[in-house]
Amino acid sequence: MTSSAVIKDNPARSQAELAYWLLAERIIRLELPPGSVLLDRDVMEETGIGRTPIREAIQRLATEGLTVHYPHRGVVVSEISAASTRSIYEFRMLIDGEAARLASMRRSDNEANKLTDLAKKLADLVGGDNVDRYVAVDRAFYAAVGAASRNHYIEETIPRIFNLHLRLWFYISQIRGGWKLLAKQHSDMAIEASEAIRLKDPDAANLAVRAYIAQRQKDMRNLM
Repeated sequence: MTSSAVIKDNPARSQAELAYWLLAERIIRLELPPGSVLLDRDVMEETGIGRTPIREAIQRLATEGLTVHYPHRGVVVSEISAASTRSIYEFRMLIDGEAARLASMRRSDNEANKLTDLAKKLADLVGGDNVDRYVAVDRAFYAAVGAASRNHYIEETIPRIFNLHLRLWFYISQIRGGWKLLAKQHSDMAIEASEAIRLKDPDAANLAVRAYIAQRQKDMRNLM
């Protein structure tokens, strides 16, 4: 395991934090496939991190739904099933769509400008090959929408579900043979949503986000 853009954009403040990001990235990118068993000793050997921080990291992953503990089997990377996928996208519809709607009514001018800049960066990155950078900016975009919503619970929830839907994004990209098309569709949504937020149009902001999520849900139904 090596450090990456995910870790650089989230500097580790502890061994548990570092272990979390190392494992989360491998799960998100399907390097640890659904159903993989996570053994403490294997992770310790690969990372050089102690057992206690690793267990703390795995517990955090379980809280986010990326791992599951089964009696007599241990900790397993959660499966990507039709039921779990439906639940993830239904939840995103509610949370991300509402965040965009509230942000359009409550954002400051600086926040509107930041969202516009992040959306433009996403569009620019589609033409390159740096998926790590694209994901980092995407993560920042959703966090900025959450902050602009002025709802503490929404702002706190968005990062916690980001990794779940990011794993599905990589899953679709892997099967289709590349991430550029999904990235283009996402950047188009980000531009549309950020413009609606700038114009203080809550219905348009909500619709832009929900339409994009609905398309990803349709993609997953077609692939499963």
